[in-house]
Amino acid sequence: MPKTQTSSEEITEKVTSWPGVEAGPGRRGEFAFKVGGREIGHLHGDHAAHFAFPKDVWAELMDEGRIAEHPVFPGRVGPASRRIESEDDVRDVIAMMRLNYDRAVERQRSR
Repeated sequence: MPKTQTSSEEITEKVTSWPGVEAGPGRRGEFAFKVGGREIGHLHGDHAAHFAFPKDVWAELMDEGRIAEHPVFPGRVGPASRRIESEDDVRDVIAMMRLNYDRAVERQRSR
């Protein structure tokens, strides 16, 4: 019987397959994904992902119901949280990591 991956394992496998992504433990117990030293998001176990988005992207994702306010920064636009409870959540966390990844790579190119 094949071993099934946890949510964090599945997300980590996909996100670290992108060129330039480094992953590892952060200072506060999170598991962070970085590109060129810039964090594109992090996980808290298999249950939550946290991100930071530009205000316009944050507003769009919030309107679509894809993110919630970050629990440490309630009322602040930019920091975001996403619960991970299903395969759909895993796919969307990966998609939002990709949004930040693409922006980080573009920033590196424009230097």
